[in-house]
This record gives sequence, C-alpha cells and structure tokens, in this order.
Amino acid sequence: MRFTVGDHSARHVRRILRHYLVQWGMPDLADDAGLALTELLANVHHHVPDRRCALLIERSPSGLRVEVRDGSPALPSLRRAAPDDVRGRGLALLDAVVHKWGVEESGSSGKTIWFECQV
Repeated sequence: MRFTVGDHSARHVRRILRHYLVQWGMPDLADDAGLALTELLANVHHHVPDRRCALLIERSPSGLRVEVRDGSPALPSLRRAAPDDVRGRGLALLDAVVHKWGVEESGSSGKTIWFECQV
C-alpha cells in the first residue's frame, strides 16, 4: 500500500494491521505491532519531506513482518533521548516491543525500515 502520511494515518493503518492480525489468528501481536508501526509512520511524517511511503504487512512463519519504505536517504539511528526531549524515543520504543528490526538502504532512492514480531 502506498500513501502520504497525514496527521491521522497511523490510527487508520493500525486498524488495518489489527484486521489482518485477527484474520491470521495473531491478535496478541496487535498492540506491540501497532505501536511499532505508529513509530515508523511518525518518522515518515516528521523526517521525510514529501511524507510518502509504501507499507508492506506480511505474515511470516513465526509471526509478522512489516516494512515501511520511504524516499529519504537519511538513515534513522537509535539514540538515547534526554528526559526533557520531546522527540527521539521512537526507535527505542520499536526496539523494546519487537523481536527484531533493521534498515535497508536503497541508495539515493530511500530506505526500508522493517520489524518482525513473533507469536
């Protein structure tokens, strides 16, 4: 699915994700996967100039894989936010709730950030 991330996109996409997880018999993954997906979409919203992305939600043998691809070559980095920072905790949250995650560069055409949740 390709779309431009707006202020309310995460809520709608979480609903789609939850629907798939229920259909696939994995409703217990909905909260963690929904939080992780929300953080990735927030990164697109705040850091990608045109706010466009492509989303892949895929059932895997052990659970779920989600990929968010955008056109920005800027790579995210896991950092430690200060207590009074307003932003900067997204990847730490992602890291805390998923089994594994990573970033794949696409050169000047952007990157894909992915995560996996296990049943």
